[in-house]
Amino acid sequence: MRIDQRKNRIEIPDSSPDYLSVVDMGINTHQEPVAYMRRDCHICLAEGFAASSRISLSYKERSIIATLNVVDERVLSHGTIGLSHIALQRLHVTPNSKILVEHAPVVTSLSAVRKKVFGQKLSDDDITRIIEDISDHRYSDIEIASFLSVCVGSRLDIDEIVGLTKAMVNCGKRLHWPGHTRVFDKHCIGGLPGNRTTPLVVSIVSAGGLLIPKTSSRAITSPAGTADTMESLTTVTLNLADIQRVVVETGACLAWGGAVNLSPADDLLIRIERALDLDGEGQLIASVLSKKIAAGSTHAVIDIPVGDTAKVRTHKEAERLASLFTDVGAACSIQIRCVITDGSQPVGRGIGPVEEARDVLSVLQGSAGDLQDLRERALFLSAHLFSLANGESLERSLEKSAEILDGGKAWQQFQRIVNAQGGLKNLPSAKYQHIEYAQSEGTLTAIDNRQLARLAKLAGAPSTHTAGLRLHVRLGDTVSNDVPLFTLMTESTGERDYALDFYRQQSSIFTIEPKCGDNSDE
Repeated sequence: MRIDQRKNRIEIPDSSPDYLSVVDMGINTHQEPVAYMRRDCHICLAEGFAASSRISLSYKERSIIATLNVVDERVLSHGTIGLSHIALQRLHVTPNSKILVEHAPVVTSLSAVRKKVFGQKLSDDDITRIIEDISDHRYSDIEIASFLSVCVGSRLDIDEIVGLTKAMVNCGKRLHWPGHTRVFDKHCIGGLPGNRTTPLVVSIVSAGGLLIPKTSSRAITSPAGTADTMESLTTVTLNLADIQRVVVETGACLAWGGAVNLSPADDLLIRIERALDLDGEGQLIASVLSKKIAAGSTHAVIDIPVGDTAKVRTHKEAERLASLFTDVGAACSIQIRCVITDGSQPVGRGIGPVEEARDVLSVLQGSAGDLQDLRERALFLSAHLFSLANGESLERSLEKSAEILDGGKAWQQFQRIVNAQGGLKNLPSAKYQHIEYAQSEGTLTAIDNRQLARLAKLAGAPSTHTAGLRLHVRLGDTVSNDVPLFTLMTESTGERDYALDFYRQQSSIFTIEPKCGDNSDE
């Protein structure tokens, strides 16, 4: 072994016993690097490695931490190490490359996670170290899950949320918009299937002169995120230079934030949140605001839907969340306006990326029809942004928003944005479409947003863009046995049958109050 002073790194010859030859295992472990070694590998025996050990892998100037899986002798040859797709990608190696295998360095920030497990407050330094280590991929998925779990509910106070927000911003890149002192954004905290207002709001307010470089996440716990829906319509994986070009050309963009390293820790946290179906209060606020700040925003409107089966159940909870958003925003130098909206039922008719994209296009093209709820919500949020920008009354701002949408300017602006991002795609249709009818007569009095979202996810959304469903009823509608409730969209009969089996076991998704003398319900 010798130290190369010019490169300031240790170089070990290929003959070193700690070197192994890479094998591509052809296994997708998503975003967690995994290594595979024989149980009788000399390194495993010498170093005491066992299944689930955390090990360091180095190649030239790059190194990563991976989780070890131990395999039978027949799987790998002597002197080799198997790597998953993400491990190969992060280490920048190809099969037969020789890599160094060592014990992973101690991740000291895990002591801060354990500190939180026992209910102690995290300092700014604690939070910064945790987020830096997560951003640098030093945490395993289990360790990230532990951090998220001890932060859910109201376990983070306002100081910790501010610290988490700033740490997440500082670990990534930031966009700057020279010549613009005010940059706008909007966000909905989620919980309502089909609530795809962002493409509409961005088109309206940018057509009205506001700068709104919108970077959005993919779905966390919903059947579609804005990035998923927009990906059905145009290219959303843009680099920083492309985002800046599109915004300079159009005054807006509709891009996926995960592609540009804005608050990168957030995307790693979101991946685990999605698996755990978690969306904690403190993490939610830090996630939203860190992305806004990293995108260069100075003003933002936050939509907080409230309903019995929405993410936020009561007005009291919504008011608390709004207060936290506003206070954390002020501490991070971004002006926040929260609006509390109706979350009693889905918005629009489509649920899932492609079906929600159809709704967006219908509203923009002036054929909203039975999508008036989506249209009105988009106008309402646009009005709040205009009011925040120019100080005009909400009534006048609402009139301005309607003039832009109804006059066709928003549709023209949307086309400018998607053309700058790569052009407008044709929307495909799902291979299998099943219509489900009501099983009783009466008035539809409730829709369970959470279970309906789960139904769409079981159909394949959002990973399969055409999957999801299309609603045919709204609260207050009178239904009978021949009235369709929804059309289920899938790409396979297996997903269709699986989703329908779930639906038929969840009779409370649609609550139908029977007519007098009729005691049946669905």
